[in-house]
Amino acid sequence: MDEAEAELKRLRGSIDNMDSALIHLLAERFKVTQRVGQLKATAGLPPADPQREAHQIARLRALAVEADLDPELAEKFLTFIVREVVRHHEQIAAEQN
Repeated sequence: MDEAEAELKRLRGSIDNMDSALIHLLAERFKVTQRVGQLKATAGLPPADPQREAHQIARLRALAVEADLDPELAEKFLTFIVREVVRHHEQIAAEQN
């Protein structure tokens, strides 16, 4: 194996480790948001909170800039997650009615 192939293997190993960490973090995040959905349904609160979502988008865009990450990517990522969370919250609310 030449030097470039060895470096490629090492870098890909790092990427694989980070992907694993991201999946575990997402799983933990969704466990917490499931609990939020249950609380909202029990309290009769709406599944979506546009004000909170806007605040989170602004916060993550700022964090992305600090981390030298494209803020558009951060916003797209959060928007995808929020859509899934709201869908879960809607399902929880429907199950409780």
